[in-house]
Amino acid sequence: MQQDTIIIGGGAAGMLAAIAACKRGRKVLLIEKKKHLGMKVLITGKGRCNITNNCDTDEFMKNVPNNSKFLFSSLGNFSTYDTIDFFEGIGVPLKTERGRRVFPKSDKSLDVVNSLKRQLNLLECRVVTNTVTSLIIDRNTDGQHIVKGVKCGDDKYFSNTVLIATGGKSYPSTGSTGDGYRFAKQAGHSIKELSPSLIPLEIVEKYPRRMMGLSLKNIEVNAIDNNTGKTVYADRGEMLFTHFGVSGPLILSASAHMPNMSDGRYSLEIDLKPALSEEELDARILRDFAQFQNRDFINSLSKLLPLKMIPTIVGLSNIPANTKVNQITREQRRTLCNLLKCLPLTIKGFRPIEEAVITRGGVNVNEINPKTMQSKICSGLFIAGELLDIDAYTGGYNLQIAFSTGYTAGKYL
Repeated sequence: MQQDTIIIGGGAAGMLAAIAACKRGRKVLLIEKKKHLGMKVLITGKGRCNITNNCDTDEFMKNVPNNSKFLFSSLGNFSTYDTIDFFEGIGVPLKTERGRRVFPKSDKSLDVVNSLKRQLNLLECRVVTNTVTSLIIDRNTDGQHIVKGVKCGDDKYFSNTVLIATGGKSYPSTGSTGDGYRFAKQAGHSIKELSPSLIPLEIVEKYPRRMMGLSLKNIEVNAIDNNTGKTVYADRGEMLFTHFGVSGPLILSASAHMPNMSDGRYSLEIDLKPALSEEELDARILRDFAQFQNRDFINSLSKLLPLKMIPTIVGLSNIPANTKVNQITREQRRTLCNLLKCLPLTIKGFRPIEEAVITRGGVNVNEINPKTMQSKICSGLFIAGELLDIDAYTGGYNLQIAFSTGYTAGKYL
């Protein structure tokens, strides 16, 4: 059966592309291998869906460390402000939170996905649940690849334009299992080495496991490249201790600044009290000690630290737990202050790529026309979203990249 255009993948990029193409009067076939569209969109922002970042293009580019210039045209076609207007126009009221992050007012990612599905229905986009196994590729008289459609096992769907929008390799349960890289290679594209980004970190030290499940707020994380001694990332916010190490918003952001990861190359310094100088922290500790002067050291920190953290800090301080606080020396107090201002963690490596929020690497953007998302190698083939060798920091930037590149492809499919 001949279609005007075929889109492989019903995620953020695929759905926006389908909507844009349908609005041009194109007959679109959207093929998604999962039973439901937008599976990865549903889990973004911890189920709240951080749709975009409420900033202009110049600020947006500062948060895209890899191949940001490629995005100028697609962001011009569908900017962050266009995204906000689009979703509010289709019935999703939005709000802007800390860090300019934009969420639905309902805090429900399902509202975002359902609004996109309603648009696809209204525009009479044909959606098929099937698994694409390969592209149908021919060659013209000059030997250039030409896409002719897709195969889904024994089924064939024909079209002279095909968009690959299957996502990367992160969260494979949502359908992002890396199929798109295989399709791109089949068409002649080169793939930049894949690695995880925005991913939890495994830690050498054992003590994070003892604090598993403990979430810290209003702390500061500094990530150090031990090869150069330079700080590659520093920010305040939230983090989480896990059975393997650390996670949470600050940790995911820090991971994006750690290229060429190897065991021990990077380390973290956690400032548990960033609002206090060492002198102010020492004065605070002295006040607590004065209040609890007859208590053992281990029982004197309840106002300063979460209960789950106290045994770990006491152990790392090398101050005997049963020492009376009125016997703790100035030097011991200084050691405690230093520990609270600089809790050390040595990074063993990233968690598996399947746990990454996004995939770093992908289809070489030099082989894609940034104004249309069309392949320069295979006529009629388009590529958008996470498959491209572009990645950004947390804060709604990566989802916006999917929306912008998908919308741009949809204008030309």
